[in-house]
Order: sequence, then C-alpha cells, then structure tokens
Amino acid sequence: MELKRNILDIKGLKVGQAENPDAKTGVTVVLAEGGAVCGVDVRGAAPGTRETDLLDPVNAMEKVQAVVLSGGSAFGLEAASGVMDWLEEKDIGFDVGVTKVPIVPAAVLFDLGYGDPFTRPNKAMGRLACENASDSILLEGDHGAGCGATVGKLRGMEHCTNSGIGSWCEATENGIRVAALIAVNAFGDVYENGKIIAGTKDDHGNFTSTENGIIQMAESLSFSGKNTTIGVIATNVKLTKAQAKKVAGMAHDGLARCIRPIHTTLDGDTLFCLSTEEIELPTAPVDVVGTLAAKATEIAVLRAIKSAE
Repeated sequence: MELKRNILDIKGLKVGQAENPDAKTGVTVVLAEGGAVCGVDVRGAAPGTRETDLLDPVNAMEKVQAVVLSGGSAFGLEAASGVMDWLEEKDIGFDVGVTKVPIVPAAVLFDLGYGDPFTRPNKAMGRLACENASDSILLEGDHGAGCGATVGKLRGMEHCTNSGIGSWCEATENGIRVAALIAVNAFGDVYENGKIIAGTKDDHGNFTSTENGIIQMAESLSFSGKNTTIGVIATNVKLTKAQAKKVAGMAHDGLARCIRPIHTTLDGDTLFCLSTEEIELPTAPVDVVGTLAAKATEIAVLRAIKSAE
C-alpha cells in the first residue's frame, strides 16, 4: 500500500478539521474510534489543556477515543465537548453502564490576536470536524487548528509570519509507522538548515532572530500574548501509557530542532502520543519510536510553514 506520508498512515485513525477563515481560528480532531493508548508531555509554561491528568501513567484510563487540537485559547476547549457528543451518539467511549463516556483529551493554542478574538471554536465546530473526518485526505496549512497559527511574535502581530498545521510519517521496511500532526503557533522562529524560514520580521519585512532579540532586550524585555505549538504523535507500535508519555517527550526534540526559542513562558507546547498497538517490538520500542517521532515532528513543523498561505 502506498504511503500518504502523514498521520493517516496509522491504521485506525481519522483526522477531521473545521475552521472559520474570516475569524482565523479552527479545530482539528484525531479520531481513534477503536481506542488508542495515549500519553502526553507538556513542556510550555502556558498550556491550555483538558484531560491531561487522566493520561498520567499512574491513573486508570488506558485508552482515548479522540484528541482535539484547537484554536481559541482556553475558550477553544469547548470544541472537545462537541467531539464527545458526536462520539457518544455513535456509542463510542468508556462503558459506564448507562452510557459510554468518550475520553477526549485536548490542547489549545492562542490565536485571538490574529483574527476575530470573539469567534472561537465551539461545540458546533468540534462536531463539524468529526463529520469531516477522513482516513484518506488530510489538508495542511491554514486548516483546522492551524487556521489562525502564526510564528515569530517578539515584535507583535504586525511583524509575525503566517503558519499552519502540518503532518509527516516516518516508515521502516519492517512496518513501523510513526507520524506527527503539528499546529505551529510558536513565539519563536522556525529554522531549516540553520536559516529562518518563518518568524519575526523587521520594519523592512526581513527575518530577524527572536533569540538575539530576547538577549539584546534582556534588561527591558516586554511582550504580551500567548502562543503554543500543539500536536499529536501516532504510531502503530504497541506502547504502554508510560511509554507513550516518554515518546511524546522525545518528540519535543523535533520542535527544538527547528523552533527557536521553544518552550517559553509564553508557549504552552503540548504533544500527545497515540499507540494503536498494531505491531509489537521485542526490544527498545520507546527508543525506536521516540527517535522516529522527533524526525516526524521536525518535518511536520516545516510542512506546516510551507503549506501556509
């Protein structure tokens, strides 16, 4: 079977997206209707999340039915409720006797300063994303949670660069699949081969290093707003919840390779890791999957930038 080279190469997953292009915001949902083991690693200091405590390896719930990535800052967490409603109507979720409760972790990014700050992803948009879900087509760039994404905000929104959502899948000859789906909304700049390809611009429209700017402004650093790069790592390799958490942490290395600075106090960088448990590796599943996850994450970030209008 020919690879799509995105997260849809992981059998059993679908991705649905919905957005409001005029308001510059949207939502992306990764559906795992058959359930998937899930871990999470939050590295940014300003996260907006839902159900991440449940994903702690010491807690009971092993599998989730969806993960939501949304714009709208904390308001956008409402979109996950629409995803829950859609799944419950399809009798998908954790069986509690009287109904099935869908387990839907979520993370949000801050896009309120780019479009209409009072139009945010809500239950209706979350439901629409589910209805749009596909296992064959994935749009990158200014879609879903990437609709209002931007990078390079040291000098304010008037000097930033448009961004988006991107995906990539690493595959081996023996059938291992590790993919990333990343909505790139970083405070810092995005680099490829040591050069800035998206980020903070000077008054002439040329890229200027956010890292250097922070250092130069060290005694009088002042900026406002929130950012956050969020995403989903997915693999067909069997992982425990603790192993999935570790892989999510290793995937952050992919962000660090191409976004500088990353994990600031103005970012809520959060990565989830889903395992569909299709194949089992006899040794070192975390090291293999984590190494591939970092590669897939880096490429997904670059695709998000290059696919954005």
